[in-house]
Amino acid sequence: MAQKMTDEEWRAFVSYGTRTAKLSTVRADGSPHVTPIWFVLDGDDVVFNTAKTSVKGRNLTRDGRAALCVDDDRPPYDYVVLRGRARISEDPEELRYWATRIGARYMGEERAEEFGARNGVPGELLVRMTIDKVLAEKAVSG
Repeated sequence: MAQKMTDEEWRAFVSYGTRTAKLSTVRADGSPHVTPIWFVLDGDDVVFNTAKTSVKGRNLTRDGRAALCVDDDRPPYDYVVLRGRARISEDPEELRYWATRIGARYMGEERAEEFGARNGVPGELLVRMTIDKVLAEKAVSG
């Protein structure tokens, strides 16, 4: 039987290793768009970057509503769904800083600067999704 995760548990779960999230945004016609993302937590915000011209970038600029799911696909199966509203920034220093932190998480400290330089550039957006709702369960098949 599934058990609810505590605040501390879900934060540790989504931040563990290189787990990616599946981000859902709202297309102009109201239909969903889902794509994998790299991200980090910063307090009550999920932080990630994307190209301004990407589908998710255009969707979030137009309509900031978003949700993301992080899961463990191995028994006994755990998952976290975070829902919130995104704020967009194109500030170069902030973008470079967070692109570097995200690069460190997914590619290691030795390549963090490389990914910060690649992803913290004009044409990229820094996205902060403030978490409004959390659904987090562990041992779903337990």
